Amino acid sequence: MTKDNCKKLVIDIISDIAPDEDLSAIKPEIRLRDQLQLDSMDFLDIVMELRKRHGIEVPEADYGQLASLESCAEYLTPKFGTAKA
Repeated sequence: MTKDNCKKLVIDIISDIAPDEDLSAIKPEIRLRDQLQLDSMDFLDIVMELRKRHGIEVPEADYGQLASLESCAEYLTPKFGTAKA
């Protein structure tokens, strides 16, 4: 999986969790919570959806790695090689 695919996957999850958000102008390097109206429960929903949809476990210690779209892609891309489908 490419980094661009990972970014799209995260955007797809966010669009399901927060359908009223405009995701067309997300800047990859800026924290998602600074750009969108996401609270801590929304963030946990993203982590849970990654596990449910793609078998990717994100330990709580790694949550900071998912702050921006770019950091999500950096963190998740190698995980897809080891995820249980």
